[in-house]
Amino acid sequence: MGFCYEKLLRPALFSLDAEKAHEIGVKSLGLLSSFPPFVRSLEFFNQLPSNYKPISLFGLEFPNRVGLAAGFDKNGTCWRAVSAIGFGHVEIGTVTFHGQPGNPKPRAFRYPEEEAIINRMGFNNDGAEAMARRLSSQTPKGKRRIPLGISIGKSKITPLDEAVGDYLGTFRLIADYADYVVINVSSPNTPDLRKLQSEELLMNLLSELEKANREKAVKKGKKRVPILVKIAPDLTFPEIQGVLSAIDVLGLDGIIATNTTLARPGSFAAVKEAGGLSGRPVTKKATEIIRFISHETEGRLPIIGVGGIYDSATAAEKMDAGASLIQLYTGMIFRGPFLAREVARGIAIRELSNR
Repeated sequence: MGFCYEKLLRPALFSLDAEKAHEIGVKSLGLLSSFPPFVRSLEFFNQLPSNYKPISLFGLEFPNRVGLAAGFDKNGTCWRAVSAIGFGHVEIGTVTFHGQPGNPKPRAFRYPEEEAIINRMGFNNDGAEAMARRLSSQTPKGKRRIPLGISIGKSKITPLDEAVGDYLGTFRLIADYADYVVINVSSPNTPDLRKLQSEELLMNLLSELEKANREKAVKKGKKRVPILVKIAPDLTFPEIQGVLSAIDVLGLDGIIATNTTLARPGSFAAVKEAGGLSGRPVTKKATEIIRFISHETEGRLPIIGVGGIYDSATAAEKMDAGASLIQLYTGMIFRGPFLAREVARGIAIRELSNR
């Protein structure tokens, strides 16, 4: 299946602008979402061995360990079909309080030889209110085949000193529709956003979000929504310790490591395109950070590992470093839409053989 993609479909998609090819992928999955019976039949095709049990994490059940990272389905239009191509959870967004067009085009660039992407999309999305309306008419919580995460970020027009109110506005609009919420403070493509990763600013932001989360839960008589934080691979270990301290003090649910990098390792030293680098060049760095987090938290903090996963072996490296789940996106661009199925099966077979 991967061979057919790489030899037939990928050349056609790669003849197009990267963002145009992405739009085709989103629209195709959106169309597939309109045919639930076909989605169910494809889910049957993706089933893992019958003795493989779902993964329980922060009060949710994941049918396999592989998720689709944020950035693919920015507006929540096609996520219902993601399980059909083998994913065990999906993260939509990143969504901002104010709808915004993102950065000027072109803003996504492929590097096939390195299996890498540089993007400077800039959180282009319809806004939190539009996403909430859309999700209100889709499959509700409790009836979904796979967990739905929603990644939220700061609107570009919002000054840094007003970021807390911006995130709170988004959280209040979308939290009822999310199985978990991700606080994205690590995209390199929104000015000053990464400053929110500093321990003081992050503690302030996360404490207000968790306060709103608990208040909403009490008011509605429901459980609080799990909150995770997504960090950059460019943080130093002491900076990561500050993030972990904030998560621990507030009793949050997990961390996603990592987002794209501003570093330009190896052959990318001569590349002048601005934006975040993802794919194979970040594999090692992301794994090192996962291992560090797992060591620092003695394995108690759930980690979703992201960065340079393009086969079962690179997924296994993240798991061995301490990740509970993994996510991919760039790898799918180069290896095909059923990469998640292949990786999930590889992980499952490995785990079953180690019992």
